[in-house]
Amino acid sequence: MSEKTQAGSLAFRLFLFAVVVTAAVLLVVGFVLSSLYRNGVERAFDRRLDIYLKTIVAEVAATQAPGTDMPNPQVLSDPLFLFPMSGWYWQVTRVDGAATRVRTSRSLADFVLPLLHPDTQAGPFGAVSEGYLTGPEHQPLRAVERGVDLGEDGRFVVTVAGDAGEIQGDMVHFNLALMGTFAVLGVAFLLIVLLQVRFGLRPLARISADLAAVRSGRAERLEGDYPEEISPLVTELNALIDANKEIVERARTHVGNLAHALKTPLSVLLNEAGNRDDPLAQRVRDQAGVMRDQVAHHLERARLAARVSAAPATICEVRSIVVALARTMEKIHRGKDLAIDVIAPDSVRFRGERQDVEEMVGNLVDNACKWAHARIEVRLFAERPRHPADRTYLRVIIDDDGPGLGAAKRAEVGRRGRRLDESKPGSGLGLSIVQELADLYGGRLELSTAPIGGLRAELVLPSAPSA
Repeated sequence: MSEKTQAGSLAFRLFLFAVVVTAAVLLVVGFVLSSLYRNGVERAFDRRLDIYLKTIVAEVAATQAPGTDMPNPQVLSDPLFLFPMSGWYWQVTRVDGAATRVRTSRSLADFVLPLLHPDTQAGPFGAVSEGYLTGPEHQPLRAVERGVDLGEDGRFVVTVAGDAGEIQGDMVHFNLALMGTFAVLGVAFLLIVLLQVRFGLRPLARISADLAAVRSGRAERLEGDYPEEISPLVTELNALIDANKEIVERARTHVGNLAHALKTPLSVLLNEAGNRDDPLAQRVRDQAGVMRDQVAHHLERARLAARVSAAPATICEVRSIVVALARTMEKIHRGKDLAIDVIAPDSVRFRGERQDVEEMVGNLVDNACKWAHARIEVRLFAERPRHPADRTYLRVIIDDDGPGLGAAKRAEVGRRGRRLDESKPGSGLGLSIVQELADLYGGRLELSTAPIGGLRAELVLPSAPSA
């Protein structure tokens, strides 16, 4: 079965429930049918034995001569009762004397059959009883017996027994046929259930596909007709999508309003401090400049959040962007004589805005150039998803041969405005901007040690299939 029917899935639980219920029903029905068939076979066998029993009872009543102890029935000439140990036997037992006397068919030889009811005084003496006996050499027998009261001529119990193996043989053949039939019915029923489960859960798969379309930007809401049981879920999902858009828009508006409200006071401070040359004025200009950068940063992030929340469907090639950035950074940092090697296939594409990937990769390459001694490696490749339904990602790996960072310092890098070395130019916002942009796109930024000795910055972003 597919992954959709694994242990934790709804389809698997429905199918497992159907398997358990089907097995239980078939077992109960099979047991009932087998019992009914066995009763029918036993009744047919007993009717056959009853014919012989009536014949012998009639002989016992007719051949009992005055003054004789035991009757000598001669009517049954069936060879089954003549061959020793044939499995077919009759026996006449006199039970009214101090000692039990027995006359048997030739097939019994010297063996004496036990009575079904040794207590001959219990119950009506003339009733017919059926049951199982153990015959010669532990042979299973089906027997019928009846008491005959001839008054002064004696009381007798007539027993006729047949080979119970015939009953067992019929039951074995019937049970095998029954199991084969039920196996076919069970498999057919489970196949029908499997088809019903897959068909019944198809609207859920459709919801999953529609949500993927919303996330990828191909749709804004879940549209179309859904079954009555699924419609409330679709309505709630659409309401959740609308609420999420409203929250993002409200947050973006608040951030924009706050940033705009701060721009005017900052401009006033810069203007006032610009007319003075004392250390305090210089300090005010420096800090006001940092605050202005922060305001610009938040405005840009607000615009980006609004754009990304709309699930952009823009797709751009990444290799050309990386190559152009590498050439530009070599020129900017030409005083350090850096070599930037780019290893990137043409097929890798980014699902998002071109300026966003330029900003992220540009910040990482610029940071590597500030710290590298002579060499920077930029590698780009697309990851293969583990499952066809999973999202695909691309990785941009930037290694430098600089001093690198320890684990504790790498944890501090992502903090906005946090600079680990004031000797290097910058506002400390570069890596935090990259991290925020990656998070907005559902990606991430990972820092580790590069094989060439410095820092490795690994950027994971959503990718698009190659054209």
